[in-house]
Parts: sequence; structure tokens; C-alpha cells
Amino acid sequence: MTRRQCLFPAAVDPVDQAGAGCAPVQAGIVAALGLVLGVALQLQQERLWSAGVCAGLGLLALLGLAALRRWPKAALALALLAGFCAGAGLTGARSLRQAAQVLAPDLEGQSLLVTGRLSSLPQAVAQGQRFEFRIEQAERADGADAGPVRLPDRVQLGWRAYPGQAPVPPLRVGDRWQFVVRLAQPHGLANPHGFDREAWLWEQGIGATGHVRNSRAEVPPRHLGASGWHPVEWLRQRVGERIARQVGDPRSAGVLAALAVGDQGAIERSDWALFRATGIAHLVSISGLHVTLFAWLAAQLVGAWWRRLGGAWPGMLLAVPAPVAAGLGGVALAAAYALLAGWGVPAQRTVAMLALVVGLRLAGRRWPWPAVWLAAMVLVLLADPWSLRQPGFWLSFVAVALLFAGDAGKPARRGDNIQSVPSRGWAAASDLLRVQLRLTLALAPLSLLLFGQVSLVGLLANLLAVPWVTLVVTPLSLAGVLVPVAWDLGAGAVQVLVQVLEALAVWPFATVYRAIPPLPLALAGLAGASLLVLRLPWVARLAGLALLWPVLAWSPSRPAVGEFELLAMDVGQGSAVLLRTAGHTLLYDTGPRYSPQSDAGDLVVVPLLRALGESPDAVIVSHRDSDHAGGATAVRAAFAGARWLSSVPGPVAERCVAGQRWTWDGVDFEVLHPLPEHYGPDGQGRLPSNAMSCVLRVDNGRQSAWLSGDLDAERETRLALARPGLRASVLLAPHHGSRSSSSPVLLNTLRPQTVLVQAGHRNAFGHPAPEVLDRYRARGLRWAATPDCGAITWRSQAPADLHCERAARRRYWHHRGPARVADQALWPDDGDALPESLTQE
Repeated sequence: MTRRQCLFPAAVDPVDQAGAGCAPVQAGIVAALGLVLGVALQLQQERLWSAGVCAGLGLLALLGLAALRRWPKAALALALLAGFCAGAGLTGARSLRQAAQVLAPDLEGQSLLVTGRLSSLPQAVAQGQRFEFRIEQAERADGADAGPVRLPDRVQLGWRAYPGQAPVPPLRVGDRWQFVVRLAQPHGLANPHGFDREAWLWEQGIGATGHVRNSRAEVPPRHLGASGWHPVEWLRQRVGERIARQVGDPRSAGVLAALAVGDQGAIERSDWALFRATGIAHLVSISGLHVTLFAWLAAQLVGAWWRRLGGAWPGMLLAVPAPVAAGLGGVALAAAYALLAGWGVPAQRTVAMLALVVGLRLAGRRWPWPAVWLAAMVLVLLADPWSLRQPGFWLSFVAVALLFAGDAGKPARRGDNIQSVPSRGWAAASDLLRVQLRLTLALAPLSLLLFGQVSLVGLLANLLAVPWVTLVVTPLSLAGVLVPVAWDLGAGAVQVLVQVLEALAVWPFATVYRAIPPLPLALAGLAGASLLVLRLPWVARLAGLALLWPVLAWSPSRPAVGEFELLAMDVGQGSAVLLRTAGHTLLYDTGPRYSPQSDAGDLVVVPLLRALGESPDAVIVSHRDSDHAGGATAVRAAFAGARWLSSVPGPVAERCVAGQRWTWDGVDFEVLHPLPEHYGPDGQGRLPSNAMSCVLRVDNGRQSAWLSGDLDAERETRLALARPGLRASVLLAPHHGSRSSSSPVLLNTLRPQTVLVQAGHRNAFGHPAPEVLDRYRARGLRWAATPDCGAITWRSQAPADLHCERAARRRYWHHRGPARVADQALWPDDGDALPESLTQE
């Protein structure tokens, strides 16, 4: 084989002119690709594979590797098979091990006395802190079954101080504690395009979540001293605390802590929104650029120090030359910095690539960039296969691939060594502009797929922020560890950056929100954008434009004229419902307030509406209770042009009054409650908050929906008796299924076929109440609840079908607790899976 016949000529050893080194590198690249595909397949499974299947895949991987030498002509196929089986089998085996760590269902809600140690940075929450806890021993705290129990090794706990209780004491990583806790299996909200909290907990190895009990009836929490475990996390906490003490501005302190020790929780939510809107969020986390710069500086210092030592002991330079010491030292210190910064995916990828490049260079070998790129990906996935699901994984690796591919074959500048300083500066600036323009354009489809937004000011913001953050803010954040005054200078630099970003963020159309496209369309758009920015003939670039255009022109389907659909969001213990017609959108309620710092409007409702490409024409807030109106501020800020109706008086909302009526696209909307006399002269409601709920009926002549907030049974009965001819195909369970609503008179009058319950998982109110479910059963009603179903979609053109988000995106790490539902035609006995009819749109 000649050098020209090699698939990747750059892979050949410089002294291997015969090309004998080509085949192993080709096989390695194909095997790495197979491993990535195997991991990807395993992460799509609804159920875990058995241990036998995982062992069989491992055996196939070994056999494939063994057969490479025997059948060299089939080497690439065998390498692909071996890599695929290895990736799928290893990930499956690790998944089985993690599944064994999930809390047993019979221990949910039990009072347990646990002893263990803090293993993560505590994060501030309302009236307390949240942290990961390594359990050393556990037992039941009370009852006849008191005794040792087996719990997951790692759990996530919240410790809050409620009124009348002592504040939560300072918590330090590594400290041992004993306290009473109540735990539950990992569970999160399930909405279209929403954050998968259960997947994140699974990836972190957390087998349960819960809270510390601190009542007088329980054993009080007891501090048992330091353990000496988790020194890296302990150091991260100490540095973060020193930054907070040194820097008076919390905003600047948060950014410095994020850059120095990777404490992303230190950055305020509003600042994250600003960084995302201007496209520089990657710069305020530990990115590959930061780690690479640190590695280069570390290598220079180690090399200079080694040469100086070599002057005194020449044998050192003979045993380990300075370039070797500099390379190894730079990689080692970069890995230490990445660990101190939280060991995120970009840091892992960068350390892996640095280690590969330095190792190959020291060994006198050259690999093509796809080999280095795939090898780094394999190392990251071997350490954490579930990182394949993280947006940061794809943004990081796709950006690096574009940089590699764009620079491949780039002609070197002639006369660089004789250029003047201004010429070099101009060349560096033009390179930065070219690279940033390439990344901004090529990653736009991926940003749409992952986040549903593209920052149009991102190019300018990055041109300003990349050198500023990389060369000024980050070095100052690290220098402050040794010289604290550097943090004061870094805080000033952060304030300058924020002022510039705030000025850019208010530009018209600074950020464009688009509906998240389907995966195949987004991947085609990514390929098209990549073709546009690579060094290719213009014919190929025009083909890229053809691939990119469908992504820009795509919009999600809507109901036909005369039809409507209802999406009951999964917002926890609260309510938020999206109603859509052929050309209009209405939002009924805005979700609950979770804490003084967060609410469903900001975390769920607004992101979901933007992901679906929706901008509400009208918003109805049924009443003032925070589980229905908690997200109103965030929704109003995001969609200022919507018409607002509410029983709560306000400067921008009209009063909802019985008799209000309008028609959209052949669908009739009517407000049935409250009556005009229910309002006082000052606009305030005369009735209790729940009794003032705005009741909305939607009807197209064939199907109808009834939404009544938290209306109580007395008002339900009066309304039903006043309009005995009304019917409803689908009923949003009043008051989340509380026993104070869903009165027999209302159910007998409306005669719904389907009831949708919005409630929180294991909520303290017991919603939906057993007696309410008995009423549904007695009337043969089918029903679905968001804790078990996730977001629920009902469509007027197919009223017998429901779309449950949990069923549609079921994966093996999702919660599989007993379904609290009744209709056996709709829900199986085991509660572990849903019929296909629920997953069909």
C-alpha cells in the first residue's frame, strides 16, 4: 500500500513510507465511531437490557477485535461491530449498576435516620440549601419496623428552615452529619422539549431525592465533624466563599466563581438569561478555550522551571527533556484545573484532546483530526456515557469539528516571521472574526434544535467578549486564588462586560426565538450551515444553502379550521393550559411560584411556548392564588402584546366576566364565571379567591372543553343548574382534583368523557383526592394525571386519544412508580407502560 492509497494519509508515521501504519488508524477511527453509535442506541431504550445481553455484547466486541487480524479485508466492518457492541454493552452494564441504586418504593415517604457526608457544593435555595449526600448508614427513625435499611449511596437533599425553626447552619463539603430525612425516587417534570431532570439525576448517580426533617418531634440534626473526603469539592467551596467575601457585587462574584471553580449556581438567573440572549453563555462556564489557555501557560511555566533545574542538575534534562516535561506538566495542570472547575463536558473534551495531541507529538506520531476528535469523544463517553444527551456535548464537539475541518488544508501565511506588530494584530483580528463568523453561522441550526433560539448579536458580542473574558477576566479570577486583590480587578472587568452585553441585549431582534425543528430537519440544517462555512467550492456551498433553507422556513403544524387542541402542562402543583386553534393561541393560567426566586412561568411556560413557536393572543389568569398566577410576571414580560383577562384587578388585565365571548377560526370561547355582581366598586372580588375563578368553555359544535380553575363545589353546582344544557368532552379537573370540587352535579351535567388532572408528584394535599376518583370511576370517566403522564395533549379532531409526554419519551431512567389512575382501558395494571393509543398524535 502506498501513502496515496491510505484513507487518511496524515495518519501514517513520518518514517513509514510504505503505509503500514494506515490500517490500524483507520480501524481505530471506525471502532470509535461504532462505540459512539452503540452508546447512542443504548440511551434510546425504554427498558434496561438484561445482564446477559450486556455480557453477550461484550463477548461480541472481544470476538470482533480478535478477528481483525484473521480477516484483514473485513477489518473496517469488524472494527465497527466491535466498537458498537463495546459501547452498547458497557453503557448497559453501567445502567444496570445505577438502577440498583434507586430507592426502593416501600421506603418513599418514610422517616429515616441517616449518617453520611456532604459530597457537593451546597446550593442556596429558598430558606435553606440543597446538596448531595453520601450515605454511610441508615435506619428507620420510628415505628415497629425500626432497624437498618439499604439506601442509595448518593442522594440529593434539601434543608430548609421554615418559620419558627432555627436557620440552616453553614454546610461544608466533606462534613459528616446525622439527621432524619424523607426520600422519594427521582422524579421531574415532563414537557415537550423540557429539561429531563430524571436523566440528570441518573447521570449524577443520585438514587433518591428528599429533605431534612427538622421538627421538634424528630431527632435533631447532629454535626459529626469533618471527614477529610472530597478534598477537591472542599477546595472549590473555600475558593467560592473567599470570592464572595472579597467581592461586594454578587453578580461579579458569581461570574468569577463560575470561571475559577465552575460554580454555575453562583450566577444569578437573570444573568444567565442575559448571557444566553447575547450568545456568550459558553464563556462564563469552563470552556475548552479556558482550559487550553491554562494548559499553554502551564506548559510554558513548567518548561522554563524545568530548564532552570536542568542548569543545576543536567541529568534531569537528559532523562526528561524540557519539551517532554512541559507537555506532560501542561496536561497534568490543565486536568487539575478542569477538576477544580467541576469537570464539565467541555473541560473533559479539552483535556482528552490535549492529552492525545501531546502524547502523539511526544511519540513522534501524527493522526488525522477525525481520529483525534473521535478518540476524545470516546474518552468522554467512557467516563460518562450519559453526557451524550447534554447540549454542551454536541455544542462542544461540533464546534471543534468545524474548527478542525475549516483549518484543514489552510495554507500557511508566508512571511509571518517578518510581519510587523500591527500586521500580526490585524491578522489575529481577522482570524478571530473568521472563526467566530463560521461558528455563529454553523451552530445556529444546532442552537435552534437544543434551545429554540438564536442570538443575532452573538457574533458582535463574542468578538468583544472572547478576548475580554479569556485574556482578562479568567486570568484575574484564577490569580485571585493567590493574590485576592486580583478578584477586585476581575469584578471591575465583569461589570464592564455586563454593561456592554446589556446594551446589546436591548437591540431590536437581538434574540430570535423559533419553534424547535424536528431532529432530521435540524441535522440537515447543521450539515447545510457547515457546508456554507467550510473551504469548499461555491457549488457545494449552494447545496448547503438548500439544506439550510427548510429549517428557516419550517413551522409546526396547527389544528385545522374549526378544530382546537388543549395541552395541560406538567408544572407540578399548579395549573397552566395551552389552547390552540388554526391561527390563535390562548394560555389559561401561568403555573405556580416555586420559591421567591423561581416560578413555572420562567422555568416551564415561557420556554415551552417558545419551543413550540407560540405567542399567546390572550392570557387568562383564573384567580390570584400563586399556584395559578405565580408565573404571570415572566409570561407578561415575554409576551407583552397579549390580551389579559383575570379576576385579579391589575393595570394590564381586563376583568373576566360571565358573558364575554369571542370566536377564533370557527371555535367559540365563552367566559361563564364570575358574574358582574361578584366584583366590588373597587374592582376587588367579593368572594373568596377560589370562588372568583374565571371559568372558560371552548366549543366547536362537536367537542368542547371546560376549564374552571379552583372553583368550589357550591359555585360549580350553581353554574351547572343555571346552564343545564351545557356539555363538555374534556374537563380540566377543578382544583387539581380536590375533594372540594368536581361535584356530582357538575359531572352529571357536563358528562365529560375525559378528565385531565394537573397536580404535583406526591403533593402534600393528596390531589387527586380518592373520593373524587371514585366519582370518576362511578361514571365511567377516563382520566389522566400529570405526575404519571407528564404534559397531556387532547385534540378535538381525535377526542378518544390522549398524548402523554412521559409515554412518548419513555427511557429506562424515568420514574416508574405506581400509576394513580383508574380506567383499565387506558392504563395497564402494572402502571409501567402505556398503550400505544396514548402515544399517537
